[in-house]
Amino acid sequence: MDELDQKILGLLSGDARMSLATMARRLRIARSTVQARLERLETGGVIAGYTVKLGEAAKAGRLRATALLEIDLRVQPAILQKLRSLPEIERIVTTSGRVDLLLQIAANSTQQLDAVLDVIGEIPGVQNSESFIHLTTKLDRAV
Repeated sequence: MDELDQKILGLLSGDARMSLATMARRLRIARSTVQARLERLETGGVIAGYTVKLGEAAKAGRLRATALLEIDLRVQPAILQKLRSLPEIERIVTTSGRVDLLLQIAANSTQQLDAVLDVIGEIPGVQNSESFIHLTTKLDRAV
């Protein structure tokens, strides 16, 4: 990946809907060059897809939480399968350190969040959990 690829990614990070023509104008290169670079970045796995980042209006009323899980690693595949089936779980990350999994959860109410946490706690192989309700996001650079 060279400097031009990084500039293209920077533009797309700011606006994934930016047209090829607009990118070409801003970068002062041919539209066909932008298109070829994007195709190469996509086929090379640098760009995995294009998505929507929800704004505050869409997130309003959604309660977010993080859950830290200690699990029996011998049954991790079964635990992950169950966790993936819960629509409130937005992200699952394996970690190093004292916990094994970090979950990002979104719920419409404290009651829904409590019910999801109960289901998680009942999954065979989940040995311990700790949860934190998110209050205010001070910085979010994630896409």
